[in-house]
This record gives sequence, C-alpha cells and structure tokens, in this order.
Amino acid sequence: MTAICYTDNMHKVCDVELGADILAANRRIAEDNAALLEKHRIKSFDFLGAIGSGKTLLIEKLADILHSRGLRCAAIAGDVAGDDDYRRFKKHGMKVVNVNTGKECHLDAHMVDHALEKLDLNSIDVLFIENVGNLVCPADFPLGSRKRITMVSVTEGDDMVRKHPVLMGSSDILVVNKIGLADIMEVDPEILKKDAARINPHVPVIFTDARQGTGIEELLKAMGL
Repeated sequence: MTAICYTDNMHKVCDVELGADILAANRRIAEDNAALLEKHRIKSFDFLGAIGSGKTLLIEKLADILHSRGLRCAAIAGDVAGDDDYRRFKKHGMKVVNVNTGKECHLDAHMVDHALEKLDLNSIDVLFIENVGNLVCPADFPLGSRKRITMVSVTEGDDMVRKHPVLMGSSDILVVNKIGLADIMEVDPEILKKDAARINPHVPVIFTDARQGTGIEELLKAMGL
C-alpha cells in the first residue's frame, strides 16, 4: 500500500503515518466523550446523511415526542457554515450548540468535545448530534455517541447504501426516509434493505416518512427510547 503512494519515499510515508495518528487521536477523544456522556447517563445519537435526506426534520419529530414524554433533549448542529439547523432545533425547545466546520466535511470528536463543554450535561437525557451532510467523510470519525444512525432517502435512488459500504458497515441503525415518495421516484426500498443486509447483516433498517410521522415509533424503539 505504501509503495503505491511513493513519489518521494520520505514524504509519502509521513503522510500515511500522519493520517493514522489523526484517526487514532480521534478515537481516543471519542472514547472520552462516550465516557463523559455515560457518566451523565445521556443517551446520545450521531445522525449522518446527505444534504436533503431529512436529518433535521426527523430529529425535530423525535425531540417533540420525547419532550412530550418528559425527556430533556439537546442537540449539536454540525454544518459547514450557517446556523439554519441550530435555529430550527431551538424552536423545538432543545438546548443547542452550533458547530461550523469550515472547510472540513465532517464533525470530529474534538469538535464534539468542545461542544459538550457548552452544555449543562446534568440537564440532558437525550443528545442528538447532527453531522455534516455527507456520507463519505464522517465514516472514519466516531464521535462518542451511543449509536450511529445513518439516513438515506428514496429520492436519492436505490443505490445509496451499496455506494457507501464503509459508513453503512459502521452504522447501528439505517433509516430509509421519505418512504411515501418511493413509488413516485420508482425506487424499491427493499433493494436498500437488502444491500444493507449484505454489508451489515445485523443493522436494523427502519422505513420512515418524517413529514408524515411514519416509522417514528419504530425508530424510537430501535434507539432504545
């Protein structure tokens, strides 16, 4: 693998080692984040999905139901720029920290660590971490959440799962959203489910329509809530 990279031996080897160091450091911080959240008995969930898959709306729906059951919800809104999702979450009564990644295409454990410092962890039961809208970059960067939830929507086509095997392989739950549009988009959701089973045989696949509320209770059960 290293020999393929060689143009200048020393330079390329240093690049590979640097990448490994970054991933190892991220894992250590993610473990610290997980320990901190567990100490405060916070159930945390990292939501990943492409832009437009419906992450924000689904989190809003989940938070509304959990609030009605007496659970206190908070969110970390990750995006390259802006505070659109931050403002949406605030309207649903959540304590929210906005994280702009700038040129980075994913959240990392260090960013989440700093975001946690801005939250009163003693007043949170459930934490949603909305990652940047991307299905490639976040795959190698665990954040310390209890479960990683990956979302795809039928509007993205029936090949989204098999095109992203690394992320799908590390996911604890797969959500197929906008299920009500499947016939219109001529997409068979079962193809997405079968592809998921080939990559990650034990991952539960939940069909949802966030706007209509379809599948929300099933998802909450899979989340252990």
